[in-house]
Amino acid sequence: MSGAVSHLYVHLPFCAHRCGYCDFVTLVGRAGSHDAYVDAVLAELSLEGGVLGSPVETVFVGGGTPTYTDAGALERLLAALPDAAEVTVEANPETVTPELARLLSRNRVNRVSLGAQSFNTALLAVLERRAQPSDIRRSMHVLRDAGFENISLDLLYGIPGQTPADLDADIEAALALEPEHVSYYELEAKPGTRFTHAHGAELGRQAEAMEIYFERVVDALVGAGYRWYETANFCRPGREARHNLGYWLGRDYLGLGIGAVSTVGARRWRNAPSLARYAAALAAGEAPPREVEELDRETKLRERLMLGLRLDRPLPFREVEEAVEPDALARAESLGLAVRRDGGLALTERGRYLGGAVTAELMTAP
Repeated sequence: MSGAVSHLYVHLPFCAHRCGYCDFVTLVGRAGSHDAYVDAVLAELSLEGGVLGSPVETVFVGGGTPTYTDAGALERLLAALPDAAEVTVEANPETVTPELARLLSRNRVNRVSLGAQSFNTALLAVLERRAQPSDIRRSMHVLRDAGFENISLDLLYGIPGQTPADLDADIEAALALEPEHVSYYELEAKPGTRFTHAHGAELGRQAEAMEIYFERVVDALVGAGYRWYETANFCRPGREARHNLGYWLGRDYLGLGIGAVSTVGARRWRNAPSLARYAAALAAGEAPPREVEELDRETKLRERLMLGLRLDRPLPFREVEEAVEPDALARAESLGLAVRRDGGLALTERGRYLGGAVTAELMTAP
């Protein structure tokens, strides 16, 4: 697979604060570790970068809060990454300054994903977010002034205490900023998080209302001219998240950093989350500690079906037919949840609202 991978993910785990609902690999503070971590990431890129094609199509720097990383370390990392058509960096609004925007711009970043989550002060407090609504608006203006023409807003619905009117106000506030892309996710109670301990029962009680909330999201964004191109993602024409589209289309990708996942050919590996072990191994010229999984044909087919049906484009049926249970597909078609046309398989609009539940029904037993 040498030279065949066109998508690169880089994980920067540092955050000022770990929000209660977060289950990502994050490290709070650690200012003295930022440079050493970047050294290790660049060593891993040198070690594994031979799988990357030329040119690379997308680079995505996620976290954590990448823009919390020490500016010198962040610039050194970005400058060393390969050129790509789409280079995205995640940012929290409170970290965005004119200096940061210029740093990103001069290092070939051309897309920023802002973690807004909500424009409601009370709901931001429930989420333990540090940014205020004014920070979200200010950061958008700072990025626009720096020349960024491709900005995504990440938002959540189903926050404890959020009313339908609150949701509508959040959508209106987001649309007023005219982002090129919006990701709108249902807040989940992830096992083991503080949020689940504090709010899990309430999230469970409101679960039945979430389909109605999601319908409000879809209706508002589609009505405003955004394309509902993936289950939780909406874009202006031509502004799909090309990096994430690679995942949904079943493309291979290389992941760097603690906790990062790579899929190359029939092998998937996940780096261990320990910063000390990661840095020590790479300083010694060795691969970091990893969990490795060999992917058989059945697993690849099932993943292709599961991810491909998240998109609004038909999935070539011949690619996944072996993973589809024929009777289940017939039922889904009769209920108006799935459709086959022109050699492709897709969920209908109603099927897309039900999403993963329909896909799970369609799959053959493992």
